[in-house]
Amino acid sequence: MGPGAAAILWILKVAVVSFAGGVVGSIIGIGGGIIIVPILVLVLGVPIQDAIGANIISVIAVSCGAGSVYVRNRITNVRIAMFLEVFTAAGAIVGAGVLAPLANSQILSILFGFTLLVALIPVLAKIAKELPEGIQNDRMANFLRLNSSYYDKRLERKVSYNVTGVPPSTGIMFLAGAFSGLLGIGGGVLNVVAQELSMKIPTKVSTATSNFMIGVTAASGAGIYLGRGMVTPYLVVPVASAVMVGAFIGTRLMARMSNIRVRQVFAVVLAIIGVKMVLRGFGINY
Repeated sequence: MGPGAAAILWILKVAVVSFAGGVVGSIIGIGGGIIIVPILVLVLGVPIQDAIGANIISVIAVSCGAGSVYVRNRITNVRIAMFLEVFTAAGAIVGAGVLAPLANSQILSILFGFTLLVALIPVLAKIAKELPEGIQNDRMANFLRLNSSYYDKRLERKVSYNVTGVPPSTGIMFLAGAFSGLLGIGGGVLNVVAQELSMKIPTKVSTATSNFMIGVTAASGAGIYLGRGMVTPYLVVPVASAVMVGAFIGTRLMARMSNIRVRQVFAVVLAIIGVKMVLRGFGINY
């Protein structure tokens, strides 16, 4: 095989991996890095710095591709997204600017991993529950008018939902931003945890809203990666293009999936990320 054919084959492999990342990322609202980065590094031999740079662009692509569809279909709760972004951004500033020079990243990675694995317990406890029941708006949700509704294509009806646990969710989102700044990871998984477990909104709404939020967060950090020369065009172009296509297809799949199925996919990915972060803390990368 000549060098030209080998290069084309390599780009196709990158595109396939990125496509899969876009599909999964758009369904569960955490970006495609959990799939894209390990395979780029371990299978395709991409330097870790380049893979991370491509991943942050892929997060923006997933958010643009999936987030716009979910907003148009009125599944995303924009009020919740904009409210929680304030705390995520504040946490990221504290994490990256204040705590990063002082903190032990290995210990934090282990703590973060165990936190996700503990969060998996209540997710599994309600794994077979289609929609939250008996939820009443708390005082802050009423004040901010966070409750809303969406049309569920799987159930073929309009689903109205209330929002509770707003104060605890702000703390979770602050931690999500802090961990993101400290460890260089996306906060999407904690976005979903905060909304799913604390605010008790339907799973489809939490993942759609997270898709909207992760793009804002990633865009704020993309300039740093560009300035450090970690965004390489030869890798970013196939990654971003394929992720965008995957994200659009993922939105169609998610619309037809039950909340139970979306939660099952999220639980699997939550377990993978939790174990991965614990291993990373012990010096075992991927």
